[in-house]
Amino acid sequence: MALSKPPLLVPSNSWVLRGKKVIECRRNYPLIGRKKENLVGVHFVGCKGMLRLKVSASSGEGEEAEPGYIEEFSWSSVILPFIFPALGGLLFGYDIGATSGATISLQSPELSGMSWYNLSAVQLGLVVSGSLYGALIGSILAYPFADFLGRRRELIIAAILYLAGGSLTACAPGLGALLLGRLVYGLGIGLAMHGAPLYIAETCPSQIRGTLISLKELAIVLGILLGYFVGSYEIDVIGGWRYMFGFSAPIALLMGFGMWTLPPSPRWLLLRAIQGKGPLQEYKENAIGALSKLRGRPAGDKVSEKQIEDTIISLKTAYTDEEAEGNFLEVLQGPSLKAFTIGGGLVLFQQITGQPSVLYYAGSILQSAGFSAAADAARVSVVIGIFKSLMTAVAVLKADDLGRRPLLIGGVSGIALSLFLLSAYYKFLGSYPFVAVSALLLYVGCYQISFGPISWLMVSEIFPLRTRGKGISLAVLTNFGSNAIVTFAFSPLKELLGAENLFLLFGVIALLSLVFVVTSVPETKGLTLEEIESKILK
Repeated sequence: MALSKPPLLVPSNSWVLRGKKVIECRRNYPLIGRKKENLVGVHFVGCKGMLRLKVSASSGEGEEAEPGYIEEFSWSSVILPFIFPALGGLLFGYDIGATSGATISLQSPELSGMSWYNLSAVQLGLVVSGSLYGALIGSILAYPFADFLGRRRELIIAAILYLAGGSLTACAPGLGALLLGRLVYGLGIGLAMHGAPLYIAETCPSQIRGTLISLKELAIVLGILLGYFVGSYEIDVIGGWRYMFGFSAPIALLMGFGMWTLPPSPRWLLLRAIQGKGPLQEYKENAIGALSKLRGRPAGDKVSEKQIEDTIISLKTAYTDEEAEGNFLEVLQGPSLKAFTIGGGLVLFQQITGQPSVLYYAGSILQSAGFSAAADAARVSVVIGIFKSLMTAVAVLKADDLGRRPLLIGGVSGIALSLFLLSAYYKFLGSYPFVAVSALLLYVGCYQISFGPISWLMVSEIFPLRTRGKGISLAVLTNFGSNAIVTFAFSPLKELLGAENLFLLFGVIALLSLVFVVTSVPETKGLTLEEIESKILK
């Protein structure tokens, strides 16, 4: 039987096809992208490990699928390379949660524990947004320096900044020191939110990349929850705001120590070799050693060596006639511009669909529905945080199963519907509080299965390797910049338009974001980073 396409590649005894039967079997050729399904009429004779299979449909016609790669790994070997970078996200979320309680403690004459508690609105605003300004500066600094530092060293520096900022804020003798501590902590946020998705995406097996980067988003949500819990526990303690801010220091110390024990990203090492930053053989050996350590294999094992060889071939093929090191503006040209349009567009819509504004109204919405807990802002925040965690867990479980596009399309559709329902509630459905509560939960749930985790997942995997560092720094800058704009514009827009028209505006923006997702965002499920670069961006 003549077959016009390359043979289908699958690993034996784990990834199989439905309704097909094998007509040829060869050893040691890998493939990705098949679900565990029943295989009809298959007989594996003397074939072990990775197989090369030619299959035929029941009609007798030869049929093949696109080749790819499935990497064998153990979950125990990928836990630590995920957990320590993810602590950077947890500390970002913790700052959001802890600040809400700390601002109450700071302004209390009885509980602040200092004489300068009588802060003006501007001073309080600087305390709250100080870390946001720091994150903006950090994401700007990441643009020129991230590829030089590498993902591992960037995260170690982020941990040091977290530690210094949290400690300085907790021990601040005056407002100036407090604001400086908030700014330093924010620098850590900017570097961590840039380096963490990079390190996780470049070091984890491709078939669980979506799961792990979505788990990083869950770490942010759990950090918010932790901040709420610590704030609730310390809210009645004199000087409790110091404990709320200072609680981040030991977590930052753990993050820094953990990153110090991990190896550099093998892909970053190979990028430096292709860029001519050192001897290719030396970087290649270091990359093999790093990958072996990341997968829990013996040093210099053949599997890691083969993977590194394949990656080098992919990089050399991709950059045959090009400089491997992108120039300062290349992220806004060619394939990198396409990647930034996708990734930057997602994190922009993530913010301008009004997430901070919807959560701002959460307390009043629940209170109007008769929930007694709504009178207690801390408890309401914990309830919302728990629900956010549960819905983020759905994205974690389904990102590598359903794929990125279905979660984005379904989630953004739900966001638009919830915003129109909230607008209707404030306009003419005020006597039906269950509408508002349902819309609020719909918004939070849909956000957490779509824009929340999937935006950062796409940002971490969509950029070409040589501009990945600069591209993600621009995406992080876009995220924090649009967050700042929405935060600062919220109050004037609320006074100008009213709640009903403000939510209507956000609903229209959500519809535009849905059009953007449907027309511009590709599916990257199951593809290696090199395949994304070669098949989607070029």
